[in-house]
Amino acid sequence: MEDAMRSIFDNFVVISPEKQVVEESNDSSLYERLGREYDGFKGHELISAYEFGEDWATWEMHPKGDEVVILLSGKVHFRLQLESGEELLTLENSGDYIIVPKGVWHTAKVDAKAGMIFITPGEGTQHKPA
Repeated sequence: MEDAMRSIFDNFVVISPEKQVVEESNDSSLYERLGREYDGFKGHELISAYEFGEDWATWEMHPKGDEVVILLSGKVHFRLQLESGEELLTLENSGDYIIVPKGVWHTAKVDAKAGMIFITPGEGTQHKPA
């Protein structure tokens, strides 16, 4: 296996509906490519990682499936807009994770620089200002 070691911060992973894996470079054209080259991301999952030094500027929602968010470092408060009201979930230990249910708007407040891995059903993802 040639060049097996990679960084999830540099190369994201796309999993197709057939469970085939493709690596995509994390660059400024990533999300445009994902929509164009993966049929609007229908049935695909994206495994990505980001570091955040400040609160998210937007809310997001994934209408086609649940999203898994795993904390690598730092401390993050996730705000979820549920039918029953807003819920606040705190990730503070490496390995803590949440499952954001399909169709739930969510955003994050960051206490200090935080690293997270996301497993996202990207089709139809929506954003709105926080």
